[in-house]
Amino acid sequence: MFSTLHVLALSFTSLALAAPIDPAPLNLIVRHDFPNLITRQDIQSPINASLPNVTIFATGGTIASQGSSNTQTVGYQVGLGVQQLVDAVPEILNISNINGYQISNVDSGSINKTISLKLAHMINAELAKPEISGVVITHGTDTLEETAFFLESTINSTKPVVIVGAMRPATALSADGPLNLLQAVTLAVSENAKNRGVMITLNDRIGGATYTTKNNANTLDTFFSTEAGQLGVFINQVPYFFYEPAAPIGRVVFNVTGVSDLAQVDILYSHQDMDPKLFNSSVAAGAQGLVFAGVGAGGMSKVANLAAYALYNATGIPIVASHRSSDGFVPSSEDDFTIASGFYNPQKARILVQLALTTGHSTEEIREIFAKSYPMP
Repeated sequence: MFSTLHVLALSFTSLALAAPIDPAPLNLIVRHDFPNLITRQDIQSPINASLPNVTIFATGGTIASQGSSNTQTVGYQVGLGVQQLVDAVPEILNISNINGYQISNVDSGSINKTISLKLAHMINAELAKPEISGVVITHGTDTLEETAFFLESTINSTKPVVIVGAMRPATALSADGPLNLLQAVTLAVSENAKNRGVMITLNDRIGGATYTTKNNANTLDTFFSTEAGQLGVFINQVPYFFYEPAAPIGRVVFNVTGVSDLAQVDILYSHQDMDPKLFNSSVAAGAQGLVFAGVGAGGMSKVANLAAYALYNATGIPIVASHRSSDGFVPSSEDDFTIASGFYNPQKARILVQLALTTGHSTEEIREIFAKSYPMP
């Protein structure tokens, strides 16, 4: 049992979401800046002064899920807490002292801007503590790349930030979650992992948040950066990097201190016979920016293009052209009203526009932010 002052010093926030926790009176305080949220610590392992300190933020997902049998790999239910995740891998405590916080317990399709912002706020605060070596976020895989890129764009620290998930529930034969979590904590305490931004690790691979994406809905071997490549791999649970630390070209870190809401940005999917009314409908529903997953290198039909152009002339909102293919590059054009996404896929382009709008950037400034990621010779 921790005292109120001890928990206050830890300065963490968690949400009472899908699996509300009944906090003990002595480890609960109400944050005055976010009065509807509680601050509590869910795990603190015994302190070994010879080990580094890692904080785990649990959000749910397959890694925290259970099926009705050991062969069930679809239709399982989220529900395991951060304590159960750590208990399943006691070897973690040979690597690091662990603090753990249950931020949510939902499938990653239900991760929203409230959870993303709280993660950014809390991780920035945690990494500012000199005694913390790094942090790990457990997350569902379906939108893992979105949270990873959001954190890549909002966390300002040289310390390792590792986001990890699993493709099989904890009850499955050969469940991948326990080893993935062990590797994530190992990566978070690695000196060689510093200055690499947010990293994604599953299935023995280490990827950077900017370019790594989920490439298969079902298989274990799904997270890749096919053009930019992987940062490294695990060999016998030791992380090996292929390159010296380097930031992605054009990386922008937005200051979201005090931000409690994000601009609405919608993604439209380009296809044959695309309804041109979708552009106006999105704006009428509250969208402050649009991204379209274009055919080829950011294309859409002529009639849809005319509708988008009319909307741009009437409102001036940013409209970003991305690609619906898994990889590719959308080039800029001086006479084009749309903003070229470059190498950013639609979901990451959306986050970049969302953060830029939220922090007060104009459409032309957003155009410049995207252009920084693909400097032309």
